[in-house]
Amino acid sequence: MTTTRTSLPTRAGAPKKPTRLLTGVLASLAAAAILTATTGCTGISRGEAGDDGGDGATPDAEPDEGPLSGRTVVIDPGHNGGNADAISEISEQVPAGPMEKACDTVGATSADGYSEHEFTWEFAQELRAALEADGATVVLTRQDNEGVGPCINERAEIGNDADADAAISLHADGAGDGNRGFHVIAPGEVEGYTEDIVDESRQLAEDVRTEFRDGTGHPYADYVGEEGLDVRTDLGGLNLSTVPKIFLEVGNLGDADDAELLRDQEWRQRAAEAVAAGKSRFLLRD
Repeated sequence: MTTTRTSLPTRAGAPKKPTRLLTGVLASLAAAAILTATTGCTGISRGEAGDDGGDGATPDAEPDEGPLSGRTVVIDPGHNGGNADAISEISEQVPAGPMEKACDTVGATSADGYSEHEFTWEFAQELRAALEADGATVVLTRQDNEGVGPCINERAEIGNDADADAAISLHADGAGDGNRGFHVIAPGEVEGYTEDIVDESRQLAEDVRTEFRDGTGHPYADYVGEEGLDVRTDLGGLNLSTVPKIFLEVGNLGDADDAELLRDQEWRQRAAEAVAAGKSRFLLRD
């Protein structure tokens, strides 16, 4: 990613979480509608529904009753398995706020071949299960791990159309070996785009950062951000969001030790539960 960073904003206090009027059922229908619409990148294949991931836009089961009942969370697993074979399609320029950027990218890969798109897909399933166990309605931005895209603007639009209470884009970094740790990316203020979500997204970032560190023991990234937090104004997925949203770089696939953790299903399960706890902490604030 091209990096445009700003200093971390000072937050005077936790912003009040607005009441969402959309029910879980309407959120599911709205998200399903946007995936069936023709938007964004011409020629981008969305992939077919798979047994391992449902249909992407609509939850494949009614959520359990729990503390997050009535809340909608959008999970955006970064990249996709078919991107590498569709370079011309994913290179198409799309809106990303005040600028244009490529529709999508291939993503990072570890030295032993574990890809970011595979990690984010697996982690999204584990996070979805943890959130649904708490009663949340969960919407995914892609249907499987064999398709192409969606484009970055479409990923944001899915969260917006679902009127999500919170959205999270899952990633794994591709920095060099020896760079370890996780970091959470919050949107910086971009005039005409992010003013309405900056404060809430910052609170969401802090809550997920705290619970992730406590739940996994994974260190803050030692090569980017400050104490596990970073602010960016160049990410279309954040700039185009109208709901509170963050990116989570769970670890660095470029580092052998981090990559080993990201491959480990037991560790990923703990990490998913920690992220879900951070989401709950944010969503249940008065």
